[in-house]
Amino acid sequence: MAKFIEKIFDSNKTVLKRYGKIADKIEALEEDMAGLSDDELKARTPEFQRRYSEGESLDDLLVETFATVREAAKRVLGLFPYRVQLIGGITLHEGNIAEMKTGEGKTLTATLPVYLNAVSGKGVHVVTVNDYLATRDSEEMGELYRWLGLTVGLNLNSKGADEKREAFAADITYTTNNEIGFDYLRDNMAVYKSQLTLRGLNFAIVDEVDSILVDEARTPLIISGPQSGSTALYNRADFFVKSLTYDEDYTVDVQSKSVALTELGIDKAEKNFNTDNLYDLENQTLLHHIDQALRANSIMERDVDYVVHEDEVKIVDGFTGRIMEGRRYSDGLHQAIEAKENVEIQDESKTLATITFQNLFRMYDKLSGMTGTAKTEEEEFREIYDMDVIVIPTNEPIIREDKPDLIYPTLQSKFEAVAEEIKRRHEKGQPVLVGTVAVETSELLSQLLQKEGIPHEVLNAKNHFKEAEIVQTAGEKGAVTIATNMAGRGTDIKLGPGVKELGGLAVIGTERHESRRIDNQLRGRAGRQGDPGASQFYLSLEDDLMRRFGSEAIQRVLETFRIEGEDAVIQSGMVSRQVESAQERVEGNNYDVRRNVLKYDDVMREQREVIYAQRNEVMDEQESLKYVTVPMIRRTVQTIVETNTFGNQEEWNLSNIVDFAKSSLVNPDTIEESDLEGLSRQQIEDYLLGRAKEVYNEKEEILNGPNQLLEFEKVVILRVVDSKWTDHIDQMDHLRQGIGLRSYGQENPLTIYQQEGYRKFEEMISSIDFEITRLLMKSQVRQNLEREAVNEGKVSTNKNKRMSGFRPKQTQPGKKLEDFRSNATPRTHSSSDSSEEAEANRRLNRRQRRRLGKEEK
Repeated sequence: MAKFIEKIFDSNKTVLKRYGKIADKIEALEEDMAGLSDDELKARTPEFQRRYSEGESLDDLLVETFATVREAAKRVLGLFPYRVQLIGGITLHEGNIAEMKTGEGKTLTATLPVYLNAVSGKGVHVVTVNDYLATRDSEEMGELYRWLGLTVGLNLNSKGADEKREAFAADITYTTNNEIGFDYLRDNMAVYKSQLTLRGLNFAIVDEVDSILVDEARTPLIISGPQSGSTALYNRADFFVKSLTYDEDYTVDVQSKSVALTELGIDKAEKNFNTDNLYDLENQTLLHHIDQALRANSIMERDVDYVVHEDEVKIVDGFTGRIMEGRRYSDGLHQAIEAKENVEIQDESKTLATITFQNLFRMYDKLSGMTGTAKTEEEEFREIYDMDVIVIPTNEPIIREDKPDLIYPTLQSKFEAVAEEIKRRHEKGQPVLVGTVAVETSELLSQLLQKEGIPHEVLNAKNHFKEAEIVQTAGEKGAVTIATNMAGRGTDIKLGPGVKELGGLAVIGTERHESRRIDNQLRGRAGRQGDPGASQFYLSLEDDLMRRFGSEAIQRVLETFRIEGEDAVIQSGMVSRQVESAQERVEGNNYDVRRNVLKYDDVMREQREVIYAQRNEVMDEQESLKYVTVPMIRRTVQTIVETNTFGNQEEWNLSNIVDFAKSSLVNPDTIEESDLEGLSRQQIEDYLLGRAKEVYNEKEEILNGPNQLLEFEKVVILRVVDSKWTDHIDQMDHLRQGIGLRSYGQENPLTIYQQEGYRKFEEMISSIDFEITRLLMKSQVRQNLEREAVNEGKVSTNKNKRMSGFRPKQTQPGKKLEDFRSNATPRTHSSSDSSEEAEANRRLNRRQRRRLGKEEK
């Protein structure tokens, strides 16, 4: 019943009726706007900006702004938006999708809500599918906006950082979906606030919204970079590690697969690599390579963990004993093993940042889109993006003739029939646009036309500029154009002189696409703005879609009609409905895939928002970061003390605590085990925190110049956080790749991924706490510190005041990150063994791993 009521009240007709009343008010101002001089019309922009700043909402300004830009478009562009375009503009302003047929003027329609929302001064992004459309629209529509006193920017891949910054500072920015995604990721890898290009995600209008938010939603954007370090350093670290003595120079915890240099080992490393302090910031690369070389030589076993086959190190699956082709250990471990085995060390790349288009565009305060085909994906748009699809009526009735599909038994008979039909129409001068699904079929058809001597153009969508140029002339008399079904989106095919009398543009589809949207998009190339036209699809039982989903049903229809032979053909609405039914099943499968991708990325989204938001807070801080670093030191000390003070006081492992203090807190010569004997757990914590405070204060005295301490803290925090975060992304990627196997154990892979992901995130937070504590306490301070970005090949290394370190926090109003256990101490808990002794051992092992900032693969 509820759905029935919702359907009544949310119907397209009801919405259009409401929008129609608003359009009446806009049209009522037509004469008033026409009576204004150019200067008076231009003066409306600062007036709207003033009224908005004084409290009027954009909704309050809608009627007047739409009327203003409508009149301005007539004077500047020679175009006067129709009533249906006004309705489309209202749809976009309200954050919905306007489905407007090809040729209905979506580009002009967008100027209405773009101008209105630009009045706020918060920035409007118009997102297109390629550089050509972004450039074209920014130039053509930019003329209108500039005339009205607004600034327009163009963001392309070819532009430098300063040019991008200028483009996004404009009132209106034209960009592609890929480029704004990469800009967002790069911004969150920046180390100085001045390096940021974006100024927020306020309002976006996505052109060809179905292509960007549906078709491309299965593929995430990824920024990757080479692993830090060089081949020479891997070899040097391996040579050094092989000279060390077990238990004297380093210790190994086989159970947790962690290793650590002893004080003697640290001394040897500093002497061997000619450095005064192994733990100084500038030695992070060296320390990383030594740690991995230790793991490779003391923990990773040949023919157990890996094999050497044809001079390559290949991982062995611990569960099946099979070689895992194509897989490599992350974080430089694979290179360390290659150095150990004296085989060629291969370059390593790792994911530095990643995001899906779904989560990127959901971050906008308001999102809208326009396309000629979106209704078939209405459920997905509403569920994932909270946007309704509003079908906008055409300005003129559609008179295009859409003929039922023709079905042939074989591919050969189908293409011969297509070639014959093209020849027939070409001989009378009618332009023909032929849509294909794949490049191979385009080439096959092109060969058939060459044999017939029919001149034609072939598009493979590799050159957007050439593509648009050819599509624009595809409506000329006698033109024959072969293109993929998606080619030319966003470019109108206008009919040449005398073509209307020949029946307009003829569209021939050589195969049904998986998605009905793509087929509808192809049909829509003909019959724009009331022009004549025709469309028909030629299919065969050997088409991919038919073989996978529809051939049996279609075969029964053919048998019913008793159609036989190589030249057999059937044209029936019933057959077309069977084909559409097959398409619906494919669309459902693809939607499930996209929704599954989003569910997995949502785990990373929450973690990404926490890290990025708090990373930006560190960059924004202008006074002191003590409120960040001091809690980190405190948590690290508390965890070390807790994991080593279980049971009776006689059983406490004071030696581990002292080792930690020597390596990570204070001068090793100033603390001994006797200093802790007889103290309670709380007294040990207080003592270590007091000693850490002394070291911190010393650094504060050394760095007494303007902002020197603040810059030192920023260098340490950003380096560590960026390094740990990119490592975490890499680990989550490996987890995602292998998680599907858990379904064989009757486990839900997504649930396991969520649980493991949160556990890994918490361990990363703990590792960040520990590493920052160690570097703040042990690094030698120098003046003129410079921050280095992890994406430039540098190693280790990123709102709401009172941030307690890099602890998870609430990221959205009303949404809690409960699974992050934000107020707990940074350690994990296992439920597989209930005994206190076993739990204590597990905590100790985990803590040892965190001390090194390492994870098991």
